[in-house]
Amino acid sequence: MTHSSDPVRALLRGVGAYVLVALALAFFALPLLWLASAPFDKHPGITASVPEFTLDNFRRLWDNPNAVNSLASSVILAVGSAVLVVGLSALAAYALSRVRIRGRDGLLYALLLLSSIVTGTAAMVPIFLLAAELNLVDSYLGVILVLTGGLLPAAIFILKDFMDTTPRSYEESARVFGASPLRVMKDVVVPVVRPGLATVGVWSVAQVWGNFLIPFLLLRSPDKSPAAVVMYTFYTEGGQPDLALISTFSLLYSLPVVLMFLFVSRRYGFRFHGGIKA
Repeated sequence: MTHSSDPVRALLRGVGAYVLVALALAFFALPLLWLASAPFDKHPGITASVPEFTLDNFRRLWDNPNAVNSLASSVILAVGSAVLVVGLSALAAYALSRVRIRGRDGLLYALLLLSSIVTGTAAMVPIFLLAAELNLVDSYLGVILVLTGGLLPAAIFILKDFMDTTPRSYEESARVFGASPLRVMKDVVVPVVRPGLATVGVWSVAQVWGNFLIPFLLLRSPDKSPAAVVMYTFYTEGGQPDLALISTFSLLYSLPVVLMFLFVSRRYGFRFHGGIKA
């Protein structure tokens, strides 16, 4: 009797496992289905349903004076921050990887630890006062510099691993022919660690693209506000969220990061797991 019940128990366990997986997939898929269908629904609700097809939501969004400008502002902040983060972290990671300094690893871990402890919320007042002293309030440059400073420690930590795996024999051969350190890095190191640079670039853009606090704190002009800030203004006169505008804007807001991720993943043939290559 025991032997005959073992296959039944195994079958029930297998069915139970598949049911749990199906429920988990449905739980995560429903918000995506809503995001894909609600922008084309004439009367979107908080539940996923067959939409009453219309393109009026996109027309309303286009007529909104701040929506298009906010996407352009997000692009400026994300691209500017990513360029600075990739460039500065590459130089710092190469120096930390090649130059032997006493306490180098401790310094790197201390920077990473402090960057995770002293977050934007904890440093909000000092950041605003510093930006005000430097006349960087209501300036794209001020937001880019603050965001870059917050992302640099983690970016350096990530890129140093890539730099450590670069064969030094390539660099020694270039130095034999008189190449300067910057020339060695540009022509020898960068092509080898390009997947790492892409990882940091995508991670930086994603972090800046969804950042709300720093732009909300430093940008005073509505026409300079990025999409993450403008999204919180889509409410009706009664204070209710305008689901038509929010869903349509959310779809457009998420597409650039998704397309960038797919392009980089296809180009370099690796997946991202929390910003680390795999």
